[in-house]
Amino acid sequence: MVKEQINHYLIMAGSTSHMLRGDKLLKDKGIATSLVPAPSEYGTVCATAIKVNIKDKEEAESFLRDNKIVIEGIYPDKPRKLSGLVEKLRDSVISDEFMTVLKKIEAGEELVFEDIVVLLKTNGKSEIEALFHAADRMRKEVVGDVVDIRGAIEFSNYCRKDCKYCGIRKSASQINRYRMGEDEIMDVVYYLHKIGLKTVILQSGEDLWWTPDKISSLIKRVKKETKMNITLSIGERPREEYELYKRLGANNFLLKIETTNRKLFEFIHPDNDFDSRVKASEWLKELGYLNGSGNIIGLPGQTAEDIARDILFFRDKGINMIGIGPFVPAKGTPLEEYLQGSIDMTLKTIAVTRIVCKRVFIPATTALASLDSNGQMKALKAGANTIMLINTPDKYRYNYQIYSKKNMVDLKSAFKAVVKADRKMPLYLNIREEDI
Repeated sequence: MVKEQINHYLIMAGSTSHMLRGDKLLKDKGIATSLVPAPSEYGTVCATAIKVNIKDKEEAESFLRDNKIVIEGIYPDKPRKLSGLVEKLRDSVISDEFMTVLKKIEAGEELVFEDIVVLLKTNGKSEIEALFHAADRMRKEVVGDVVDIRGAIEFSNYCRKDCKYCGIRKSASQINRYRMGEDEIMDVVYYLHKIGLKTVILQSGEDLWWTPDKISSLIKRVKKETKMNITLSIGERPREEYELYKRLGANNFLLKIETTNRKLFEFIHPDNDFDSRVKASEWLKELGYLNGSGNIIGLPGQTAEDIARDILFFRDKGINMIGIGPFVPAKGTPLEEYLQGSIDMTLKTIAVTRIVCKRVFIPATTALASLDSNGQMKALKAGANTIMLINTPDKYRYNYQIYSKKNMVDLKSAFKAVVKADRKMPLYLNIREEDI
Protein backbone atom coordinates (compact mmCIF):
# COMPACT_ATOMS: atom_id res chain seq x y z
CA MET A 1 0.00 0.00 0.00
CA VAL A 2 1.32 3.43 -0.97
CA LYS A 3 1.56 5.73 2.03
CA GLU A 4 -0.50 8.90 1.61
CA GLN A 5 1.73 11.95 1.36
CA ILE A 6 0.95 14.72 3.86
CA ASN A 7 2.10 18.21 2.88
CA HIS A 8 0.13 20.33 5.35
CA TYR A 9 -1.22 20.21 8.90
CA LEU A 10 -4.36 21.73 10.41
CA ILE A 11 -4.15 23.50 13.76
CA MET A 12 -7.44 23.56 15.68
CA ALA A 13 -7.51 26.41 18.21
CA GLY A 14 -9.62 26.45 21.36
CA SER A 15 -11.92 29.24 20.15
CA THR A 16 -12.56 31.52 17.19
CA SER A 17 -10.69 34.39 18.85
CA HIS A 18 -7.67 32.16 19.51
CA MET A 19 -7.82 30.90 15.91
CA LEU A 20 -7.89 34.41 14.43
CA ARG A 21 -5.20 35.76 16.76
CA GLY A 22 -3.03 32.69 16.18
CA ASP A 23 -3.33 33.04 12.42
CA LYS A 24 -2.28 36.69 12.60
CA LEU A 25 0.67 35.91 14.89
CA LEU A 26 1.96 33.24 12.50
CA LYS A 27 1.56 35.50 9.47
CA ASP A 28 3.38 38.35 11.26
CA LYS A 29 6.21 35.92 12.01
CA GLY A 30 6.47 35.04 8.33
CA ILE A 31 4.92 31.58 8.50
CA ALA A 32 2.58 30.97 5.57
CA THR A 33 -0.96 30.08 6.69
CA SER A 34 -4.49 29.88 5.36
CA LEU A 35 -7.84 29.50 7.13
CA VAL A 36 -9.86 26.50 5.95
CA PRO A 37 -13.07 24.72 7.05
CA ALA A 38 -12.15 21.92 9.43
CA PRO A 39 -12.83 18.35 8.25
CA SER A 40 -15.78 16.66 9.96
CA GLU A 41 -13.57 14.45 12.09
CA TYR A 42 -11.82 17.50 13.58
CA GLY A 43 -14.62 19.95 14.37
CA THR A 44 -18.17 21.22 14.00
CA VAL A 45 -19.64 22.17 10.62
CA CYS A 46 -18.44 25.77 10.77
CA ALA A 47 -15.16 25.22 12.60
CA THR A 48 -12.13 26.81 10.97
CA ALA A 49 -8.57 25.49 11.11
CA ILE A 50 -5.19 27.14 10.56
CA LYS A 51 -3.43 25.39 7.70
CA VAL A 52 0.40 25.33 7.75
CA ASN A 53 3.07 23.64 5.68
CA ILE A 54 4.52 20.44 7.13
CA LYS A 55 7.95 22.07 7.38
CA ASP A 56 6.51 24.82 9.61
CA LYS A 57 4.42 22.57 11.87
CA GLU A 58 6.73 22.31 14.88
CA GLU A 59 7.78 25.97 14.79
CA ALA A 60 4.16 27.12 14.46
CA GLU A 61 2.99 24.95 17.36
CA SER A 62 5.78 26.08 19.65
CA PHE A 63 5.27 29.76 18.74
CA LEU A 64 1.52 29.62 19.32
CA ARG A 65 1.88 27.91 22.69
CA ASP A 66 4.50 30.48 23.73
CA ASN A 67 1.95 33.18 22.92
CA LYS A 68 -0.77 31.51 25.00
CA ILE A 69 -2.87 30.36 22.04
CA VAL A 70 -5.01 27.40 23.12
CA ILE A 71 -4.54 24.45 20.75
CA GLU A 72 -7.11 21.66 20.80
CA GLY A 73 -5.27 19.52 18.28
CA ILE A 74 -2.99 19.38 15.25
CA TYR A 75 -3.98 16.99 12.48
CA PRO A 76 -2.70 15.97 9.06
CA ASP A 77 -4.51 17.69 6.19
CA LYS A 78 -5.67 14.65 4.29
CA PRO A 79 -7.06 15.19 0.80
CA ARG A 80 -10.85 14.81 0.54
CA LYS A 81 -10.82 12.15 -2.15
CA LEU A 82 -13.94 11.15 -4.10
CA SER A 83 -12.98 7.81 -5.55
CA GLY A 84 -14.81 6.45 -8.57
CA LEU A 85 -15.75 9.73 -10.25
CA VAL A 86 -13.69 9.09 -13.38
CA GLU A 87 -14.46 5.38 -13.66
CA LYS A 88 -18.17 6.15 -13.60
CA LEU A 89 -17.76 8.30 -16.75
CA ARG A 90 -15.67 5.89 -18.80
CA ASP A 91 -18.31 5.66 -21.55
CA SER A 92 -19.58 9.26 -21.36
CA VAL A 93 -18.85 12.15 -23.70
CA ILE A 94 -16.44 14.24 -21.62
CA SER A 95 -13.89 16.79 -22.85
CA ASP A 96 -10.22 16.30 -21.95
CA GLU A 97 -10.24 19.67 -20.17
CA PHE A 98 -13.20 18.73 -17.97
CA MET A 99 -11.76 15.27 -17.29
CA THR A 100 -8.51 16.82 -16.06
CA VAL A 101 -10.40 18.89 -13.49
CA LEU A 102 -12.53 15.91 -12.48
CA LYS A 103 -9.41 13.87 -11.81
CA LYS A 104 -8.17 16.64 -9.49
CA ILE A 105 -11.47 16.53 -7.60
CA GLU A 106 -11.25 12.74 -7.35
CA ALA A 107 -7.72 12.97 -5.97
CA GLY A 108 -8.68 15.62 -3.41
CA GLU A 109 -6.52 18.34 -4.97
CA GLU A 110 -7.39 22.02 -4.51
CA LEU A 111 -8.90 23.61 -7.60
CA VAL A 112 -7.40 26.80 -9.00
CA PHE A 113 -9.14 29.66 -10.80
CA GLU A 114 -8.79 28.11 -14.26
CA ASP A 115 -10.27 24.80 -13.05
CA ILE A 116 -13.30 26.57 -11.59
CA VAL A 117 -13.91 28.44 -14.84
CA VAL A 118 -13.86 25.15 -16.77
CA LEU A 119 -16.55 23.73 -14.48
CA LEU A 120 -18.73 26.83 -14.64
CA LYS A 121 -18.55 27.06 -18.43
CA THR A 122 -19.41 23.43 -19.12
CA ASN A 123 -22.68 22.89 -21.01
CA GLY A 124 -22.43 19.22 -21.95
CA LYS A 125 -25.12 17.04 -20.43
CA SER A 126 -22.71 14.34 -19.24
CA GLU A 127 -20.34 16.93 -17.78
CA ILE A 128 -23.08 18.77 -15.88
CA GLU A 129 -24.35 15.47 -14.47
CA ALA A 130 -20.80 14.59 -13.44
CA LEU A 131 -20.37 17.99 -11.77
CA PHE A 132 -23.59 17.64 -9.79
CA HIS A 133 -22.68 14.07 -8.84
CA ALA A 134 -19.27 15.20 -7.55
CA ALA A 135 -20.83 18.05 -5.56
CA ASP A 136 -23.46 15.75 -4.10
CA ARG A 137 -20.76 13.26 -3.10
CA MET A 138 -18.78 16.05 -1.45
CA ARG A 139 -21.90 17.27 0.36
CA LYS A 140 -22.62 13.79 1.68
CA GLU A 141 -19.00 13.31 2.80
CA VAL A 142 -18.62 16.63 4.62
CA VAL A 143 -22.08 17.58 5.99
CA GLY A 144 -24.24 14.47 5.59
CA ASP A 145 -27.84 13.96 4.47
CA VAL A 146 -29.72 16.12 6.97
CA VAL A 147 -31.04 19.44 5.65
CA ASP A 148 -30.78 22.28 8.17
CA ILE A 149 -34.07 24.24 8.44
CA ARG A 150 -34.06 27.86 9.61
CA GLY A 151 -36.84 30.42 10.00
CA ALA A 152 -36.57 33.98 8.65
CA ILE A 153 -38.52 36.99 9.93
CA GLU A 154 -38.30 40.06 7.67
CA PHE A 155 -39.05 42.61 10.37
CA SER A 156 -38.60 45.88 8.46
CA ASN A 157 -38.61 46.86 4.78
CA TYR A 158 -37.26 50.35 5.33
CA CYS A 159 -33.79 50.80 3.82
CA ARG A 160 -31.32 53.66 3.61
CA LYS A 161 -29.62 52.15 0.54
CA ASP A 162 -30.59 52.45 -3.13
CA CYS A 163 -29.25 49.20 -4.63
CA LYS A 164 -30.39 49.06 -8.26
CA TYR A 165 -31.68 45.46 -8.16
CA CYS A 166 -33.64 45.65 -4.91
CA GLY A 167 -37.40 46.03 -4.60
CA ILE A 168 -37.19 47.63 -1.13
CA ARG A 169 -34.51 50.17 -2.12
CA LYS A 170 -34.76 53.65 -0.65
CA SER A 171 -36.32 55.04 -3.84
CA ALA A 172 -38.97 52.30 -4.16
CA SER A 173 -42.40 53.95 -4.22
CA GLN A 174 -44.60 50.97 -5.12
CA ILE A 175 -44.45 49.25 -1.70
CA ASN A 176 -46.00 49.92 1.67
CA ARG A 177 -43.30 50.40 4.26
CA TYR A 178 -43.58 48.58 7.59
CA ARG A 179 -41.74 47.89 10.80
CA MET A 180 -42.76 45.01 13.03
CA GLY A 181 -42.87 45.66 16.75
CA GLU A 182 -40.75 43.66 19.16
CA ASP A 183 -43.76 41.75 20.52
CA GLU A 184 -44.89 40.92 16.97
CA ILE A 185 -41.44 39.54 16.18
CA MET A 186 -41.39 37.51 19.38
CA ASP A 187 -44.77 35.95 18.55
CA VAL A 188 -43.17 34.47 15.41
CA VAL A 189 -40.05 33.46 17.35
CA TYR A 190 -42.25 31.57 19.82
CA TYR A 191 -43.84 29.66 16.94
CA LEU A 192 -40.46 28.76 15.43
CA HIS A 193 -39.25 27.60 18.83
CA LYS A 194 -42.43 25.57 19.34
CA ILE A 195 -41.92 23.57 16.12
CA GLY A 196 -38.32 22.86 17.13
CA LEU A 197 -36.25 25.17 14.91
CA LYS A 198 -32.84 26.00 16.36
CA THR A 199 -32.07 29.17 14.38
CA VAL A 200 -34.10 32.33 13.71
CA ILE A 201 -32.97 34.77 11.01
CA LEU A 202 -33.77 38.40 11.83
CA GLN A 203 -33.64 40.21 8.51
CA SER A 204 -34.39 43.76 7.44
CA GLY A 205 -33.37 46.53 5.11
CA GLU A 206 -30.66 48.85 6.40
CA ASP A 207 -33.11 50.54 8.75
CA LEU A 208 -31.40 52.83 11.26
CA TRP A 209 -34.67 53.33 13.14
CA TRP A 210 -33.67 49.97 14.58
CA THR A 211 -31.01 51.42 16.85
CA PRO A 212 -28.43 49.37 18.79
CA ASP A 213 -30.66 49.64 21.89
CA LYS A 214 -33.70 48.25 20.03
CA ILE A 215 -31.77 45.42 18.37
CA SER A 216 -30.08 44.62 21.69
CA SER A 217 -33.45 44.38 23.42
CA LEU A 218 -34.69 41.96 20.75
CA ILE A 219 -31.57 39.77 20.97
CA LYS A 220 -31.85 39.60 24.76
CA ARG A 221 -35.49 38.50 24.58
CA VAL A 222 -34.87 35.81 21.96
CA LYS A 223 -32.00 34.40 23.99
CA LYS A 224 -33.72 34.62 27.39
CA GLU A 225 -37.11 33.29 26.27
CA THR A 226 -36.13 30.65 23.68
CA LYS A 227 -32.32 30.21 23.69
CA MET A 228 -32.48 29.96 19.87
CA ASN A 229 -29.48 30.72 17.70
CA ILE A 230 -29.76 34.14 16.07
CA THR A 231 -28.69 35.08 12.56
CA LEU A 232 -28.70 38.82 11.94
CA SER A 233 -29.09 40.23 8.44
CA ILE A 234 -29.33 43.99 8.90
CA GLY A 235 -26.59 45.29 6.61
CA GLU A 236 -23.50 47.34 7.29
CA ARG A 237 -23.11 48.71 10.79
CA PRO A 238 -20.13 50.05 12.77
CA ARG A 239 -17.77 47.45 14.23
CA GLU A 240 -18.76 48.32 17.78
CA GLU A 241 -22.39 47.44 16.98
CA TYR A 242 -21.38 44.05 15.59
CA GLU A 243 -19.31 43.52 18.73
CA LEU A 244 -22.25 44.46 20.97
CA TYR A 245 -24.66 42.05 19.26
CA LYS A 246 -22.12 39.22 19.44
CA ARG A 247 -21.58 39.84 23.12
CA LEU A 248 -25.35 39.71 23.72
CA GLY A 249 -25.63 36.33 22.00
CA ALA A 250 -26.04 36.79 18.23
CA ASN A 251 -24.44 33.76 16.59
CA ASN A 252 -24.41 34.34 12.83
CA PHE A 253 -24.41 37.32 10.49
CA LEU A 254 -25.39 37.37 6.83
CA LEU A 255 -23.81 40.16 4.76
CA LYS A 256 -23.73 39.20 1.09
CA ILE A 257 -21.04 40.58 -1.19
CA GLU A 258 -23.32 39.94 -4.26
CA THR A 259 -20.30 40.17 -6.59
CA THR A 260 -16.54 40.55 -6.16
CA ASN A 261 -16.23 42.36 -9.48
CA ARG A 262 -15.54 45.85 -8.14
CA LYS A 263 -17.00 47.69 -11.15
CA LEU A 264 -20.12 45.55 -11.19
CA PHE A 265 -20.49 45.98 -7.42
CA GLU A 266 -20.33 49.75 -7.81
CA PHE A 267 -22.83 49.64 -10.70
CA ILE A 268 -25.52 47.81 -8.69
CA HIS A 269 -24.68 49.58 -5.40
CA PRO A 270 -24.51 53.31 -6.23
CA ASP A 271 -24.24 54.32 -2.56
CA ASN A 272 -22.17 51.43 -1.23
CA ASP A 273 -18.41 51.02 -1.09
CA PHE A 274 -16.82 47.69 -2.04
CA ASP A 275 -13.92 47.98 0.40
CA SER A 276 -16.27 48.88 3.24
CA ARG A 277 -18.37 45.79 2.53
CA VAL A 278 -15.29 43.56 2.58
CA LYS A 279 -14.02 45.21 5.77
CA ALA A 280 -17.38 44.66 7.48
CA SER A 281 -17.21 40.97 6.56
CA GLU A 282 -13.71 40.78 8.02
CA TRP A 283 -14.92 42.40 11.26
CA LEU A 284 -17.65 39.79 11.59
CA LYS A 285 -15.13 36.99 11.21
CA GLU A 286 -12.77 38.58 13.73
CA LEU A 287 -15.59 38.95 16.25
CA GLY A 288 -16.40 35.25 16.07
CA TYR A 289 -19.63 35.23 14.09
CA LEU A 290 -20.37 32.36 11.78
CA ASN A 291 -20.02 34.55 8.74
CA GLY A 292 -22.49 34.51 5.84
CA SER A 293 -22.03 35.89 2.36
CA GLY A 294 -23.15 35.02 -1.14
CA ASN A 295 -23.61 36.18 -4.70
CA ILE A 296 -26.25 36.87 -7.33
CA ILE A 297 -25.99 34.87 -10.55
CA GLY A 298 -26.90 36.64 -13.79
CA LEU A 299 -26.16 40.25 -12.92
CA PRO A 300 -25.81 42.47 -16.02
CA GLY A 301 -22.39 41.93 -17.58
CA GLN A 302 -21.36 39.19 -15.14
CA THR A 303 -19.02 36.49 -16.52
CA ALA A 304 -18.07 32.97 -15.47
CA GLU A 305 -14.70 34.40 -14.49
CA ASP A 306 -16.44 36.83 -12.11
CA ILE A 307 -18.31 33.96 -10.47
CA ALA A 308 -15.09 31.95 -10.15
CA ARG A 309 -13.52 34.87 -8.27
CA ASP A 310 -16.57 35.02 -6.01
CA ILE A 311 -16.11 31.36 -5.09
CA LEU A 312 -12.42 31.88 -4.32
CA PHE A 313 -13.37 34.91 -2.20
CA PHE A 314 -15.74 32.73 -0.15
CA ARG A 315 -13.01 30.13 0.33
CA ASP A 316 -10.20 32.53 1.13
CA LYS A 317 -12.27 34.66 3.53
CA GLY A 318 -13.41 31.59 5.46
CA ILE A 319 -17.11 32.22 4.82
CA ASN A 320 -19.31 29.73 6.69
CA MET A 321 -22.69 30.26 4.99
CA ILE A 322 -22.91 30.96 1.26
CA GLY A 323 -26.20 32.03 -0.32
CA ILE A 324 -26.27 31.66 -4.10
CA GLY A 325 -29.36 32.74 -6.01
CA PRO A 326 -30.30 33.80 -9.55
CA PHE A 327 -30.91 37.45 -10.40
CA VAL A 328 -34.67 38.05 -10.39
CA PRO A 329 -35.73 41.50 -11.68
CA ALA A 330 -37.83 43.62 -9.32
CA LYS A 331 -40.55 45.92 -10.60
CA GLY A 332 -39.87 49.61 -10.27
CA THR A 333 -36.09 49.24 -10.11
CA PRO A 334 -33.45 50.38 -12.65
CA LEU A 335 -32.81 46.72 -13.52
CA GLU A 336 -36.49 45.82 -14.03
CA GLU A 337 -36.11 45.13 -17.77
CA TYR A 338 -32.98 42.99 -17.52
CA LEU A 339 -33.15 39.23 -18.11
CA GLN A 340 -33.38 36.96 -15.09
CA GLY A 341 -30.38 34.87 -14.11
CA SER A 342 -29.84 31.36 -15.40
CA ILE A 343 -31.08 28.53 -13.20
CA ASP A 344 -28.48 26.20 -14.74
CA MET A 345 -25.61 28.58 -13.96
CA THR A 346 -26.93 29.05 -10.43
CA LEU A 347 -26.96 25.28 -9.87
CA LYS A 348 -23.47 24.93 -11.35
CA THR A 349 -22.25 27.68 -9.01
CA ILE A 350 -23.75 25.87 -6.01
CA ALA A 351 -22.04 22.65 -7.10
CA VAL A 352 -18.63 24.23 -7.64
CA THR A 353 -18.89 26.15 -4.36
CA ARG A 354 -19.55 22.89 -2.52
CA ILE A 355 -16.52 21.25 -4.18
CA VAL A 356 -14.20 24.20 -3.49
CA CYS A 357 -15.42 25.38 -0.06
CA LYS A 358 -16.46 21.92 1.14
CA ARG A 359 -17.69 22.07 4.73
CA VAL A 360 -20.03 25.07 4.68
CA PHE A 361 -23.75 25.78 4.83
CA ILE A 362 -25.22 26.40 1.36
CA PRO A 363 -28.93 27.31 1.25
CA ALA A 364 -31.32 26.19 -1.46
CA THR A 365 -32.41 29.79 -1.91
CA THR A 366 -35.84 31.34 -2.12
CA ALA A 367 -34.84 33.02 -5.38
CA LEU A 368 -34.35 29.61 -7.01
CA ALA A 369 -37.75 28.49 -5.75
CA SER A 370 -39.24 31.65 -7.23
CA LEU A 371 -38.06 30.79 -10.75
CA ASP A 372 -38.52 27.02 -10.63
CA SER A 373 -41.04 25.10 -8.50
CA ASN A 374 -38.42 22.34 -8.19
CA GLY A 375 -35.53 24.77 -7.74
CA GLN A 376 -34.84 23.94 -4.11
CA MET A 377 -34.88 20.20 -4.78
CA LYS A 378 -32.42 20.70 -7.65
CA ALA A 379 -30.18 22.81 -5.40
CA LEU A 380 -30.17 20.12 -2.70
CA LYS A 381 -29.10 17.56 -5.30
CA ALA A 382 -26.33 19.90 -6.49
CA GLY A 383 -24.70 20.36 -3.07
CA ALA A 384 -26.96 22.63 -0.98
CA ASN A 385 -27.84 21.60 2.59
CA THR A 386 -30.03 24.32 4.09
CA ILE A 387 -33.54 25.73 3.59
CA MET A 388 -34.69 29.04 5.01
CA LEU A 389 -38.41 29.37 5.66
CA ILE A 390 -40.21 32.69 5.22
CA ASN A 391 -42.07 33.32 8.48
CA THR A 392 -42.91 37.01 8.08
CA PRO A 393 -46.60 37.55 8.96
CA ASP A 394 -48.96 37.59 5.96
CA LYS A 395 -49.88 41.26 6.36
CA TYR A 396 -46.22 42.25 5.85
CA ARG A 397 -44.54 39.57 3.76
CA TYR A 398 -45.70 40.71 0.31
CA ASN A 399 -44.12 44.11 0.92
CA TYR A 400 -40.71 42.53 1.49
CA GLN A 401 -40.06 41.94 -2.20
CA ILE A 402 -36.33 42.25 -2.86
CA TYR A 403 -37.29 40.73 -6.22
CA SER A 404 -40.70 40.25 -7.85
CA LYS A 405 -42.84 37.09 -7.70
CA LYS A 406 -41.06 35.91 -4.57
CA ASN A 407 -41.87 32.35 -3.51
CA MET A 408 -42.84 32.28 0.16
CA VAL A 409 -41.05 29.07 1.15
CA ASP A 410 -42.88 27.32 3.98
CA LEU A 411 -42.64 24.01 5.83
CA LYS A 412 -44.83 22.24 3.28
CA SER A 413 -42.60 23.21 0.35
CA ALA A 414 -39.48 22.43 2.42
CA PHE A 415 -40.72 18.90 3.15
CA LYS A 416 -41.51 18.46 -0.55
CA ALA A 417 -38.00 19.53 -1.64
CA VAL A 418 -36.26 17.39 0.97
CA VAL A 419 -38.27 14.25 0.12
CA LYS A 420 -37.84 14.69 -3.65
CA ALA A 421 -34.08 15.17 -3.16
CA ASP A 422 -33.92 11.96 -1.07
CA ARG A 423 -32.57 13.88 1.91
CA LYS A 424 -33.54 13.93 5.60
CA MET A 425 -35.35 16.45 7.75
CA PRO A 426 -33.53 17.31 11.02
CA LEU A 427 -34.45 15.40 14.17
CA TYR A 428 -34.93 18.66 16.07
CA LEU A 429 -38.01 19.49 13.97
CA ASN A 430 -40.97 18.30 16.03
CA ILE A 431 -43.70 18.67 13.43
CA ARG A 432 -44.56 16.05 10.81
CA GLU A 433 -45.39 16.65 7.18
CA GLU A 434 -48.92 15.30 7.64
CA ASP A 435 -49.52 17.79 10.48
CA ILE A 436 -48.90 20.84 8.31
